[in-house]
Amino acid sequence: MNASSWGTALLLLFLMLSMTPEASAQRRKKKRRKKQKTVQVDSLGLSYNYGLLVGASIAMQGIPKDSLSAEEIAAGIMKALEAELDPEMMDQAQERFMARMEAVQAAQAEAKLAEEKTWFADNAKNKKNIITLESGIQYEVLTAGEGEKPTAESSVTTHYHGMLTNGTVFDSSVDRGQPATFPVGGVIQGWQEILQLMPTGSKWKVYIPSALGYGSQAVGNIPPNSILIFEIELLSIN
Repeated sequence: MNASSWGTALLLLFLMLSMTPEASAQRRKKKRRKKQKTVQVDSLGLSYNYGLLVGASIAMQGIPKDSLSAEEIAAGIMKALEAELDPEMMDQAQERFMARMEAVQAAQAEAKLAEEKTWFADNAKNKKNIITLESGIQYEVLTAGEGEKPTAESSVTTHYHGMLTNGTVFDSSVDRGQPATFPVGGVIQGWQEILQLMPTGSKWKVYIPSALGYGSQAVGNIPPNSILIFEIELLSIN
């Protein structure tokens, strides 16, 4: 988590704490018993919802939950609330956090790469008519086109259906019922390479290694280091 993320999380906490029911009750001059009951109930909601904010921030960064301890996260938050943390202490905490996360992510990427190599080898072995390019991209021709091939400077119109290896659909112009038009040079590397090999009118099923997709980034519902599978129909060059 970078300094901006920590700062945002702490700012949210301080803002929420500044709006606790005690202040509201004092302004409205409610009875003491009613005020105490409100504080007790709303404080539970405050803690839970702040936890949701922290958890959402962690999830968006692709940090695996099994590498974290909820108890230690809570202890760290309480330590920050109870102590006066100077910039040096915050910098040290951030450096330790980043070093740990880099180690975790490196180990995950290495394991994922080994799985990916096995997956592509099995895919080539178990499916007929699979063509493997030097880059590692694999494809099979579903419909052979005979038209012109795009260049890196072309704009193309395509229909596509994007999936993960588990069958999860993450994007589909087919499902939307609307073809997509875009510059060849404006898409992921795997698409850039494969589009320039496709004659217009072709429909191919393409298997893209993670390094030529989104790499270690989590994008939407695509996890980091994901193999991407597309059925691509090249409709026209514009």
